[in-house]
Amino acid sequence: MLALAFASFGVASTEAAAAQPVAADDQLPPDQEVSDTVIELAGWVVATRDSQGYPFAIMDKAAAQILVFGGDGRLRGAAPGLFGSAIGDHTAPGVAGLALREIPGRDRTTPAGRFVGGFGPSIDAGRVLWVDYDSAVSIHPATTGVPAERRAERLASPSPDDNRITHGCINVSPGFYELILRPAFERGGVFYILPDAAPLAEIFPEFAQSRANAKSKGGKRARSARR
Repeated sequence: MLALAFASFGVASTEAAAAQPVAADDQLPPDQEVSDTVIELAGWVVATRDSQGYPFAIMDKAAAQILVFGGDGRLRGAAPGLFGSAIGDHTAPGVAGLALREIPGRDRTTPAGRFVGGFGPSIDAGRVLWVDYDSAVSIHPATTGVPAERRAERLASPSPDDNRITHGCINVSPGFYELILRPAFERGGVFYILPDAAPLAEIFPEFAQSRANAKSKGGKRARSARR
């Protein structure tokens, strides 16, 4: 089962780490690790109250993972995700106004950064969970609309290598969407998407600076194990 302890390199308190549940809804492949960057970012968000008490999610595109936390900082669930088929951390100008079939392959990116989002209307998909409305990036339950894309099979695959398939939005399993994401973000929340290639300091400058300061002081990180 998945258990996370927040980083204790000077920004996360021992009480916050102790408050973490031993287990959450862990849908990640049994042998798949969660990166130190994700664990440290989660600790930093809680310690600095960067999400202002709102639920938050951290998405690691490289590992094809999404981790969801409540407003109290407790881990609610972790699952595989599908992301934009193109490697990149920024949204191409004008792409939000294009039909899916009109988006060039090179522009099918999932942007990196900190986004404040929540449920809202869309033109063609009803009420959706918007990550960033301006760039038209949202989280959807994976469907079988285009059988050749094999989205459900990609989510079930133990490797993250085949999880880059979308036009830029994030897909998760229908069960994870209904049981974890929908109740967590009913009143909105904050989404942190790690970069593919851009420096972490460019995307999350305050977190990167805090991390660098801690390492320069010889701080040690505390983490728990997946079992």
